[in-house]
Amino acid sequence: MKICVIGTGYVGLVTGVCLADFGLDVVCVDKDSAKIALLNSGCTPICEPRLDDIIGRNMEAGRLSFTVEVKKAVQEASVIFVAVGTPSDDDGSANLKDIEKVAEEIAAYMNGHKVVVIKSTVPMGTVRRIGRIIHMNNTTHSFDIVSNPEFLREGSAVYDFMHPDKVVIGADSESAIAVMKEIYRPLYLIETPFIITTIETAETIKYACNCFLATKITYINEMANLCEMVGADIHSVAKAMGLDKRIGPKFLHPGPGYGGSCLPKDTYALRSFVMGKGYDFKILNAVIEANEHQVDVMVEKARRALKDFEGKTIGVLGLSFKQNTDDIRESPAVKIITLFVKHGAKVRCFDPLAMDNVKKVLPDIIYCKDEYETAQGCDALVVATEWNQFRNLDLEKIKELLESPILLDLRNLYDPTKVRKLGFTYDSVGRH
Repeated sequence: MKICVIGTGYVGLVTGVCLADFGLDVVCVDKDSAKIALLNSGCTPICEPRLDDIIGRNMEAGRLSFTVEVKKAVQEASVIFVAVGTPSDDDGSANLKDIEKVAEEIAAYMNGHKVVVIKSTVPMGTVRRIGRIIHMNNTTHSFDIVSNPEFLREGSAVYDFMHPDKVVIGADSESAIAVMKEIYRPLYLIETPFIITTIETAETIKYACNCFLATKITYINEMANLCEMVGADIHSVAKAMGLDKRIGPKFLHPGPGYGGSCLPKDTYALRSFVMGKGYDFKILNAVIEANEHQVDVMVEKARRALKDFEGKTIGVLGLSFKQNTDDIRESPAVKIITLFVKHGAKVRCFDPLAMDNVKKVLPDIIYCKDEYETAQGCDALVVATEWNQFRNLDLEKIKELLESPILLDLRNLYDPTKVRKLGFTYDSVGRH
């Protein structure tokens, strides 16, 4: 079985590479010739643990290749995965121009029966719409259309693909479902649950999951803000909540808000979609509003500690939206820095992976070689992303480097009592 994956962004690349590691013959296609050249050289355009090794191993075995030739890839494949981006438009709705163009290309190049699998996150009804576009542009050859949403976390996407908690397959055709089960047979053998359902239900599952996770993160952040008001400890609150089997312990870590390529985009897209249906999704609206406000809450912590931003220098550790990635899309850290600068502060920063990406949007702040150079001469140091290397800083050295011993720990990496004993003015999220 030959597989074609159209789109080598985060989802498409991980999907194609991991399917090749399942032993399938995979070609990944992208219109970006520079990206394809980079991949053919054995390098990856994204930072994801284990991905480089798996690419090299499968290219060497002859199971994995990369090309800009869409026509050849479509014609040689029996199954076509579509994993192009669906970014947010100005109104928050999903921009479907790229996926619609891909549908037209598939139709133009089809030379026999194909199974077309939509991996991209798309609003309900889009997969059938893609099917209609293909049919309108090619009435000669038959095809099946499938919704197969992804549930990958950046920083652990390879593991998530190889050990998913579920595989969702939405299709009308029994033969297409059989093909999908064969593709994912290695997961079936390790007893991964398969959800076989309708196309519309599969599309809805993706949004339901991501928007609920956004809600859970936002809820614990709101509770953290409450804990600060009443003198409670959010870690104890979150632990007790997590022990309730109806709630569970995951995604109960307070911080500056969710970011990245999925949760913001998907909450905006679902809100836009339901508004178009005339429905007021009150919980989702509140989640979006509260998450946006959480950045302001973090900036206010810095203002209280510094009294005034004008003329102050703030060190920021962490720029990516989470650890183990260089992704700065909707990063709370970047939003916080932007507000620091707007209010008159100078910013020094460090991130293990994301600095080159941030330089494109914030060229005028100071980029440092490590945590300690970042702290040099600053009036406060802010931990904005939970990189492991920030968990065990030499705080005595940090204190000596800082102009004022102020540490704002927005990821709750440190014990407040121990840090204050060292002479720091310390603040975190939801703790005293």
